[in-house]
This record gives sequence, structure tokens and C-alpha cells, in this order.
Amino acid sequence: MTPAVKALEAAGIPFSLATYDHDPHTPAYGEEAARLLGLSLDEVFKTLVARLDDDRLVVAVVPVSAQLDLKALARAAGARKAAMAEPNEAERATGYVLGGISPLGQKKRLASFLDASAEALAAIHVSGGRRGLEIRLAPHDLMRLTEAQLAELARR
Repeated sequence: MTPAVKALEAAGIPFSLATYDHDPHTPAYGEEAARLLGLSLDEVFKTLVARLDDDRLVVAVVPVSAQLDLKALARAAGARKAAMAEPNEAERATGYVLGGISPLGQKKRLASFLDASAEALAAIHVSGGRRGLEIRLAPHDLMRLTEAQLAELARR
């Protein structure tokens, strides 16, 4: 059990798990998950950690089919600029390894932002807290548990 799964169970939120055999030579974790689980790249969301110009770390959850618009994230978070956090910094803050960073059950609660495209979906898939584990849940449940704000974050 990962902290992400434990957080969902403790909150009584309905979810399901899907597992796949992660190839350690694959750097595109979300795309690998979508391909191996037979999912659309629009319904699998990646969890990214960014540092704002005021030194805060924040979480952005965007579809694998898109890139994170750092300017849009900064605006949503009330900052002027945002940059991707260093990998070791993201791992330290969340308690997860790259490719397995979940928006749920993080070691340190970071302000979270979910791309507005999730609102149109009945369910989305996010990392379950380790490579090869995906959680399927309703976007509104993810928002409720992480206190995420909806924002236009994706650049296609």
C-alpha cells in the first residue's frame, strides 16, 4: 500500500487500481501507463512539481497528452514565474520517486492545481505512488482530497 492508496481509503473515496510492468528504460512514465493500460493520453494525468518565484513548491496535474504551461501555473498560483522543480527536490517534498509521484498522500502537502480538462471527464488516472501503479478516480474526488484548484494549465 502506498500513501496515496492509504489516503483514499482513509477518506472513503471510491477508486480503482491498475498495475502494469514498468520498463526502467522508459522515461515517459505517463505515456507508458496509457499505452500498457489501453487508456487515452487525455485521461491519464501526470503529476509535476514546480517552484514558484516566491520559493513555494506547487503541484500541477495535467494530461499526459499536453505539456504544462508554466506561465499559466504561475498565474493560477498567484506568482509571476514558475519553473520545474529539481528532481531530487520534488522527490524529497512528495516522498515519491520520479515517475511515481502521486498528487495524493504526499509527505508535505503542497498547493495543487488540476488542469481544467479533467472537469469534462467522469474519471482520470493518476500515479498511485510508484511506477507501474495507476489510480482511477473522479476528478472532483481528487480535488476534494488534495484541495486542488482547477486551472487552464495544459499547452497542447
